[in-house]
This record gives sequence, C-alpha cells and structure tokens, in this order.
Amino acid sequence: MLRYTWLFISLFISLFMSDLANARPVSYPGGWTSMAHYSTNLWSWHGHYSPTARNSIGYKVVTDSEYDYTLQSVAYNVLLKRWNRPASQANLYIKSGIGVATDDGRTFRGGSTNAGYSGFSMDWEDRRYFTSYESSVTQLGGYDAISHQSARVGIAPYIGDYGDLHTWIMLQVDQHSTDGPDLVPTVLIRLFKGINLVEFGLSSVGDVTLNWIYRY
Repeated sequence: MLRYTWLFISLFISLFMSDLANARPVSYPGGWTSMAHYSTNLWSWHGHYSPTARNSIGYKVVTDSEYDYTLQSVAYNVLLKRWNRPASQANLYIKSGIGVATDDGRTFRGGSTNAGYSGFSMDWEDRRYFTSYESSVTQLGGYDAISHQSARVGIAPYIGDYGDLHTWIMLQVDQHSTDGPDLVPTVLIRLFKGINLVEFGLSSVGDVTLNWIYRY
C-alpha cells in the first residue's frame, strides 16, 4: 500500500481547503442511517444510530464473493475532527468493527472465525466540488489481512437549491490486496434529494456499483 501513499497525501492536502446528505459514518444526535452497497464481488449493509454528533454504533454485514466470506460485526464509528468553513466542510473519521466471519467450511476451520476491521476516512466538499479518501484493513482470524483503499473526486454540474434533486459526477479509484489490477477506476453518478442518496457506477473492468443511503 505504500506505493499509493500519493492518494493519501494529495487528498489530505485538499482536506484543509455544506453539509450534504453524504454517506458519512456518523449522523446528527438521535439520527438513524441505513447504507446498502452492491458491486460485482461485494454486498454490504450498515445500519447505525448516533447517540451524539461524534459517534455512532450499529450493525454491519459484508458478503465478499472474491474472498468467500460473510462478516457480521458490531460497528463503531467516531468523528475525530471536523473543519467548518463558511462555504465548505471537511471531516476525519475512525471506523472499526468486531464480529464473526463465516464461509462454507472450506476456508475457516468449523466454518467460522473471529474477525474485525479498522480504518479511517476523510472528506472535503463545498457545493461544487468533492474529495474523499478511505483506507481499511479486515482481519479474518489468523489468516492474511485484506486491505482496501479508495479515493474520490467529484463535481456538481449545477448548484441546486434546498429541496432540489442534486447531481454529482464522480471518479473513484480503488486498490485491493488482490492479484487483479493495482488500481481500478470507476465513474459514478450520485443523485440525492432530501434524506435519500443513490449512486450508480461502472468500473474499467466492467464491475457495477450501486449504493443507497437513507438517513432518518
């Protein structure tokens, strides 16, 4: 992963440069969030409750067909730092979870093993531009760790008013600890209105991505 530290450095600089309905791991105090993700090799759902504006706790399930496991975990997220500017906002989060991973018995002895993940994410946005970066490591018992990092840049083709349908065009670049391509770019369209956010994406290797975030 050290070869791609330029992703972290460039986006950390941009971090210091409007609070939209983003896929943030912490909501407002008393808020609930549901986040569903589908891609060619991965499906996940994460529901969480935010007792304060600084942390959230919830349940997360991930099914990874590439590594052949399903991870169910208690997820805990912390807003480590927020930078508010007159026309922009930046955030730094720590994300972690602990639980049990299962498969069909071919990989894990007894079909299950203790598992967990940890990582961080950061984002910066105003009403026109968006950048984000995240990195995480998943540990499945005593097996090799699975690492992942992702970076995004986006632009809004128009500036909508409150209550309008908002649109973003985004480019995402992913890097996994696999034998596949080192970097996989994905073009996404983000649409959100009110408490719903939907994303559609297609990668350079033909993988489809669908995301739906509902905050209430």
